[in-house]
Formats: sequence, C-alpha cells, structure tokens
Amino acid sequence: MATHTLEAPLPHGLPVVLDTNVVLSLWMFEDPALAGLRRAVECGALRPVSRDDCLGELSRVLAYPQFAQTAERQAAIAAAYRARCTLVEAVDPPACQLPACLDRDDQKFLEVARDSGARALLTRDKLVLKLGRRPVIAARFAILPPERLQALLAAAAMSSSNGDDTQIHAS
Repeated sequence: MATHTLEAPLPHGLPVVLDTNVVLSLWMFEDPALAGLRRAVECGALRPVSRDDCLGELSRVLAYPQFAQTAERQAAIAAAYRARCTLVEAVDPPACQLPACLDRDDQKFLEVARDSGARALLTRDKLVLKLGRRPVIAARFAILPPERLQALLAAAAMSSSNGDDTQIHAS
C-alpha cells in the first residue's frame, strides 16, 4: 500500500487542501479536538489552497437550513477561511489523470491538490481516504484525516525540539 511521505521537519506554510467538511469542523463547529490544526492554519504553519468552486461549495453548505447559521455568520466563516487560502486555477492540461471519486463533488479537491502542489488533502470521507493509496496520488500528495495531520504536526514539533529530522508517514 503506497502512501505519500511528508519530510520532517514539516516546512512552515505547508500547502494543504481542506475539504468542505474539514473547514466546517474548524470554523463553524469549532471542534475542540482539532484546535491544534486550526491554530496551525491561523498562524501560517499550514497554508490552505483552494479554488473558487471549492469556496462556492463552502458557501452553499454553510447556508443549509440544518446548520441554522445566520447570513452574517455564514459570510464571516467563508471570509475567514478565504482570507487564509491561496487560490489556484485549474490546470489545463492537467499534470496527470486522477482516479474518479464516486461522489463527483469530491473530485475538485483532488484536482486542487494535484494542480497546486499541495502536500496533503485533509478529509474524513472514507472513499476519498482510500484514494490516497493509488500510486498516481501517493506520488504527489497525502490524503489523510485532519486528526492525523494534527498528530503529525505535534510529533514533528517534538522531533524538531529533539533535533530529529526523520520522515513522517502520512498513513
């Protein structure tokens, strides 16, 4: 099973793609279990990369009635996330063909990771996570749950304080 390896120490400003559910966890639900990850984004240790269609999906999802977010809160969340993002354009022709996601709405996140040179795509979607084992993806970026990258960041911080420059496996 191939997975992408992240070199330690992780560089400041590590480019990452966050799928919509991860963004919701960090900024709408303010998941305390991911507080370290949010801090890493806010201090610039992680640099989210996105595209206009991904940000459009975020705005649509924030408006779902079941979330009961006021228009002001929706706009604030979307603006806070967008302010932290580096926006990229779709690359034509793409550097490589990616495997197709069963949920077509997820495909754009793989494309952003491929086209931007992001080192990781953060998702909790089990079907997307499985795609991280495909050689065409594993050669380019890691696909992992946000909790895993948060743990890797913590481990990297401990390793760097001990002077240990090892490889960090995303699997």
